[in-house]
Amino acid sequence: MTDLAPKAMTEAEYLRTERESPFKREYVGGSVYPLHAQAGASGKHTRISGRIFATLFPVADAKGCRIYQSDMQVYIPSESVYFYPDVMLVCDKHQPHDYYETAPCFLAEVSSGSTAHNDRRHKYSVYTGIPSLQTYLIVSQDERYVVEYQRVDGKWQMREIRGDEQIGVPCLGLSLTLDDIYRNVLP
Repeated sequence: MTDLAPKAMTEAEYLRTERESPFKREYVGGSVYPLHAQAGASGKHTRISGRIFATLFPVADAKGCRIYQSDMQVYIPSESVYFYPDVMLVCDKHQPHDYYETAPCFLAEVSSGSTAHNDRRHKYSVYTGIPSLQTYLIVSQDERYVVEYQRVDGKWQMREIRGDEQIGVPCLGLSLTLDDIYRNVLP
């Protein structure tokens, strides 16, 4: 059984060992945290993140952007943090490394009971400090509900989406709907 307690580690040691690790781990300022998702994400979680990815992919690809689903890390140098977001979109032409990105314009986390607090508190705090980020979504896997954070005139604005409202993805010039996210997953 894998020890799920955080482990102290230098950033260099984390980078050296992450590629050989039997499970994904996130790095937060000197501590390494195994991801609970390695026990297996729920079908709803996987399908919701897949629907977001599939909806954004054609436009992202046409614009020369890179979009990832859960296996590419975002690195936030100012915080010494490496996370694996559920969906990440990067339209910056420079890719700093084969295993992480530093300039996403869109991030989405599909939230569950065990991750909701971290998505709303810690990840929100870290993600909204990324200068290139325009949109951060926290997407419920249990109900048709999205918390949308948009950077508007340099300030973060939060909206709760439950109905027919559009969810902006400014770096692609398009919007998502709850139907885009939840079709064939939740009624």
